[in-house]
Amino acid sequence: MGTRVSQFLAVILTAIALIPSGAHLMALPVKVDMPEEPYFVVQQIYRGWAWLGIVIVTAIFANFASAMLARHHPRQFWLSLAASLLIAATLLIFFTWTYPANQETGNWTSVTRDWEHLRLQWEYSHAVNAAIIFVAFLCSVGAALSMDDARQPAMQAGTSKTSGSTARHA
Repeated sequence: MGTRVSQFLAVILTAIALIPSGAHLMALPVKVDMPEEPYFVVQQIYRGWAWLGIVIVTAIFANFASAMLARHHPRQFWLSLAASLLIAATLLIFFTWTYPANQETGNWTSVTRDWEHLRLQWEYSHAVNAAIIFVAFLCSVGAALSMDDARQPAMQAGTSKTSGSTARHA
């Protein structure tokens, strides 16, 4: 029961983490070629999005918890662990490329000489993170769907109810 709840939370939190990443990815084709002034104006819509970091961190822990609860079921374990590690990788990308661009531009309130380079760095780091979180979501869903596969051997080795009676399977 705990594994199912953990996996459910992992899938939901990973899906929620995918939403802002998907929004960044969908906006990229329009934003990447914007002139300076409109770009800096548009960037202000992301004020307050830092709180979404909570979702990312909880998605990492939810997928990791699912992996630990499924450690005796290799497929579930590895898919959940992969989801956790992939989401953690997005933080590494964020703090390597996105955050420095935010800092150098004062969260896109101050134009720097290399703002166009920083824009590309910011936009493409978000695009890469969207792809990574999508793969993490697939891993998390795959782990949840493989739960029934993990239970099959236990059901076949044990008993099953047939027409109100209990029969042993060989």
